[in-house]
Amino acid sequence: MKNRYRYISLVSAIFICIVISVSFKEHNKHNERKTGKRPNILFVIADDQSFPYASIYGTTGVQTPAFDEVARNGMLFYNAFAAAPQCSPSRAAILTGKNIWQLEEAGTHSSYFPKKFNVFTDLLENSGYSIGFTGKPWAPGDWKDAGWKRNPVGPEFNEKKLAPPTKDISNIDYFGNFVDFFNQKKGNEPFFFWYGAHEPHRRYTKGSGEKTGKNIMKSLVPGFLPADTVVRSDIADYDLEIEWFDQQLGRMIDFLRQKGELENTIIVVTSDNGMPFPSAKANLMEYGSHVPLAICWPGKIQKGSTCNDLVSLIDLAPTFLQVAGIHNLPVMTGKSLYDILLANKKKTEPHRSYVLTGRERHSDSRPDDLGYPSRAIRTDDFLFILNLKPDRWPAGNPPSDSEKIASNGKGNSGKNFKSVGIGYNDIDDPSPTKEFMLKNKDQFPGLFSEGFEKRPAEQLFDIKRDAACTHNLAGNPEYASIKKDLKERLKKLLTQQGDPRMLGYGDIFESYPRFGLMRKWPGFKERGKYNPEYEPKGMKEIK
Repeated sequence: MKNRYRYISLVSAIFICIVISVSFKEHNKHNERKTGKRPNILFVIADDQSFPYASIYGTTGVQTPAFDEVARNGMLFYNAFAAAPQCSPSRAAILTGKNIWQLEEAGTHSSYFPKKFNVFTDLLENSGYSIGFTGKPWAPGDWKDAGWKRNPVGPEFNEKKLAPPTKDISNIDYFGNFVDFFNQKKGNEPFFFWYGAHEPHRRYTKGSGEKTGKNIMKSLVPGFLPADTVVRSDIADYDLEIEWFDQQLGRMIDFLRQKGELENTIIVVTSDNGMPFPSAKANLMEYGSHVPLAICWPGKIQKGSTCNDLVSLIDLAPTFLQVAGIHNLPVMTGKSLYDILLANKKKTEPHRSYVLTGRERHSDSRPDDLGYPSRAIRTDDFLFILNLKPDRWPAGNPPSDSEKIASNGKGNSGKNFKSVGIGYNDIDDPSPTKEFMLKNKDQFPGLFSEGFEKRPAEQLFDIKRDAACTHNLAGNPEYASIKKDLKERLKKLLTQQGDPRMLGYGDIFESYPRFGLMRKWPGFKERGKYNPEYEPKGMKEIK
């Protein structure tokens, strides 16, 4: 009998210890949130901003004091790359820490985001973070029919509106919505907030940059574009939208400072892909995927530090989770930047020796909704691109008499505009630069060919000498061994990561539906349906 009581007492004691232990852990977690030991995370992402379009990089024509402040108070990156040169696949890669060929439908533009993929925002929320977004989250695409109850980024805060400085800048009050989010969270719980601007995505109010006092002769014209006044003015309009994006960030920083939260907030500022100009966005050349990046974390990251290592935006997901103290992470291809940011390890080797990028379909710019599949490997010195369907037009099909393109849409001003049938629809319209190059292509045949015409299966660029990617060295025998090495390395890595394009079933990407802006082609079989929710700047379906 005594032994029985002793056994019961022992079991009871163990149970009490377990309860106390669990309670103590929960108490510690509560105190950790209450005292703000886990940092807040403010993630700031522009829509179509190329490196080096920020004033701290020395670029003329654009002023970005808020981005510059983040860089001066933390770390400025010189070699950061998006996983894809298009919005939705790039954002899906950021959320999952995986490359686009690992994400099925989410790896192509404006399709589904399969629910089976883990996103870091859910993991943060499950660990006690308050999460939300304003502006553009994961988009464009259909997340509802894929099984999500909300956008994969999190709850939406887009109710507050304002009068923008031009008719084509979004009327979303990004700062006001951030304040609403901040005020609704519980006490001192840590937060993750995604500020996704719609700027500097096209369209732009033509001449708005010069009208506000910009000297268009100071606009930075990349080497793949003609240095004409039309192009300079277009870039000035682009710069103006970057500045609007930056101003809202500045207000958020000031708000956090006033609330005493700035010292406990890690701020990450970047872009989803490059500028919406020929040879940039929707291309694997340098200005399509090379993006600005600055990160500050007061008291943790040394002020004014810089990083020249190659980094990918897929590295952000594991970084955020490590910063938040979350362990047992799902499998990710990205590598945490934590040690780089805190200089926890002696620098014996770079963070990465290469970055991989890729693209599938972008716009609805070819019959039967076909894409332009490409893969690339970028090292410190070279960029090698493998174009898997070189028989297709990389910028979309040129115009033809049989093509039926007829569109009416409305910008934020409510004024009607037409999508002109000039073809090459992977280059965003309306674009004065694109129209100028089409009308004057005989004046600069080389630049026109690189931006609009068909490309060889292989491209190789010496980035140190040719950041504009205007001289393809793939056929130069002096670079044959470099090309061979990079090609073999790229294919091996893609195969290891399960890329369908390497495993014999790559055309599965062609079967995924596309939602949003649709065009009618002769014999076109419409597989998608219109989802107006996140189309850029109010565009409507082409009927």
